[in-house]
Amino acid sequence: MSWFKKEKTPLPAAKQSRMPEGLWTKCRECAEILYTKEIVRNLSVCPKCNYHMGLSSVERAKALLDDGRYEELETGLTSNDPLEFTDTKRYRDRLARSRESTGLEDAVLIAAGRILGVPVVLAAMEYGFIGGSMGVVVGEKIARAAERALERKIPLLIVSRSGGARMQEGAISLMQMAKISAVLARLDEANVPYISILTDPTTGGVTASFAMLGDINLAEPKALIGFAGPRVIEQTIREPLPSGFQRSEYLEEHGMLDMIVERAAMRETLGKLLRFFTQRVPPSSPSAPGMEDRIEVEMEAEAALAPERVSNEEPVS
Repeated sequence: MSWFKKEKTPLPAAKQSRMPEGLWTKCRECAEILYTKEIVRNLSVCPKCNYHMGLSSVERAKALLDDGRYEELETGLTSNDPLEFTDTKRYRDRLARSRESTGLEDAVLIAAGRILGVPVVLAAMEYGFIGGSMGVVVGEKIARAAERALERKIPLLIVSRSGGARMQEGAISLMQMAKISAVLARLDEANVPYISILTDPTTGGVTASFAMLGDINLAEPKALIGFAGPRVIEQTIREPLPSGFQRSEYLEEHGMLDMIVERAAMRETLGKLLRFFTQRVPPSSPSAPGMEDRIEVEMEAEAALAPERVSNEEPVS
């Protein structure tokens, strides 16, 4: 009978929100809901807790280089999937999807520009491209960037943000560690400055090679920097890790980093270091410094880089 049956009435359609998507962003550190435009104006740093959110390679280049202007270099290189690798998806499909979402050919952007008037070659890694992993194209582009810096005798900057070597390319990706390190050794022999900037996260084969080989190693606050993950290490040594382990503050305290720099101060800090290395005059100065000015610049830089250094020289009687 019909009175034993309960007729189901359809639920009313949910009203569509008039609020556009992407208007608000939730901070991963303090869980504060923030106006997205405010975060962008603050270089993707949370104004509440100072958490440094990730930047794309293009955003990084615009934030560091004068007027946000640069010339992209070493284009036209793409991976051809040498192992025809397939896991849950084909590697070729992952590459195609990442190229479409990031607008890049692979996980690094190579650019030429200036920082406070000093010409540089910049390599900025793109975490949105398969976790910023280093494959044969990334290795080749960074090696070419280093060779270009060597040829022009201008500083090289590498901004690392990567999960390490790309497993889909097997041992070929691991070979990039040695290739890049060899080119960086040539830079060192030629006295061409190389500054490494480590951001959250920098792990795996990238940390084990070029990311820690800078003449100066800088990092952003609270950046995760390491080789293996903390959980893997704990399971291996079967001991709890100290608080803040593998964070930039811990690494600086133990001598693996030279300086931790806020994102808002990064460009100014790089400009001072580059002028020290290249002995260039600030844009406001009318002429090149003499010997006395040069010594003064070197003394100021030494004091800034080693404020706690105590002289061991004995006074002359």
